[in-house]
Amino acid sequence: MTAPIPRDLPDLPAIPRTHALLLSSVPASAVVTPVRRPLAAAFRLLLAGAAVAGVTLAFMSGSPLRMLSHFAIQSNILLALVTLLSARQAWTARRPLPAALTGAALLYVMITGLVYHLLLAGSAVPFSLTGTAVPTGRHLVAVHLLHTVTPVAAVLDWLLLTAPGRLRLRRAATWMLYPTLYLAFCLARAQLIAPGTPGRYLYPFLDAEAHGYKHALANALLLGLSFYALAVLLVALDHARPNPISHRAKTGFRLRPPVG
Repeated sequence: MTAPIPRDLPDLPAIPRTHALLLSSVPASAVVTPVRRPLAAAFRLLLAGAAVAGVTLAFMSGSPLRMLSHFAIQSNILLALVTLLSARQAWTARRPLPAALTGAALLYVMITGLVYHLLLAGSAVPFSLTGTAVPTGRHLVAVHLLHTVTPVAAVLDWLLLTAPGRLRLRRAATWMLYPTLYLAFCLARAQLIAPGTPGRYLYPFLDAEAHGYKHALANALLLGLSFYALAVLLVALDHARPNPISHRAKTGFRLRPPVG
């Protein structure tokens, strides 16, 4: 048998408190203060201005619709939009833009500069444009802005004003989607233009009329592999380079010695 449960329980003695409860407070050093970056904002505004100026001069030098079809124009328009937004984020101390977006803009404008200087400009390159009309005046200024100034400035912004380690290798394949679609656009555009028309193919290495479709597609494949290798190299360098940003945000709590 079990003992009956008493109706009234006696008062239990209070447990003595050995330590006073410590107030939990967040120290000021644990709060990350937003930091404005006026130098980065100013540089990116200048970079966006150079891209806009180059695109505007290019439109004034020829048919806007034809000019808009060029990879250099499209990549610089994207760069101008991205750098304008990045300048706003830096000026207002907001979070930077997604690295997938800024990395894509950087990669495409680097492709613009490298393809022009390694394959198109000069007399010793494989697909020299020296036989075509030599750009002069504002067209010449536009060529230098779009193919030299903005690519170099974009690389400097990445190296000197952007935190490292934000690019991801899985984005490299995603970035190849736009060049692939652009290749399809160039070939489809050529089919809508009568054979023999000047400027039917936007770039000589894609000229299937002069080299045949086999060589044109082979050139496109080699360029695509080179662009992917450049994207992978960009990601690797982003994780290997030092941090150029001087300030370091303080995070975490400072440990205090135990009390009592």
